[in-house]
Amino acid sequence: MTRAVGGDDEAFLALIHSHKIQLYRMALVYLKNENDALEAIQEVTFRAYHSIGKLREPAYFSSWLIRIMLNYCNDTRRNAGRFIFDEQILLAQKFTADYSLIELEDAMFRLASSQRDIIILKYFQDLKIRDIAFIMQCPESTAKTRLYKALKMLRSKLEEKGEPGHV
Repeated sequence: MTRAVGGDDEAFLALIHSHKIQLYRMALVYLKNENDALEAIQEVTFRAYHSIGKLREPAYFSSWLIRIMLNYCNDTRRNAGRFIFDEQILLAQKFTADYSLIELEDAMFRLASSQRDIIILKYFQDLKIRDIAFIMQCPESTAKTRLYKALKMLRSKLEEKGEPGHV
């Protein structure tokens, strides 16, 4: 990581390569389209390469890269307008006949972006609270509180749709 921050292109590419699956999964969760997810990886790679010199602590490269992806996805969704389900994604997720996962996704995207982000980071990206706190730029106790409140709000959104007990 130190070599990549120091300007070693080969080291930077190796780091990006080691994170590409995680970045792809995150982009797919947010953007719901394979082409958009691939474009997101390209843009995030460019942004990371362009600003790698600004990374203060090389040990936090992974969290820093996730933050760039999170910002890119939120900007893209905000600029694109209303979220539309992609049929291929729905089929790939192997949704059940009762559409409970579709309803969960719909409820997720009715949350505030900060609430949605923390749930995605914890449960879709499987990050630890420490890493989430770094990405969200807050203390760990605040990240825990935000996660608790986000889950409570998600539960409330699901109950509005008549789906109690899903979270």
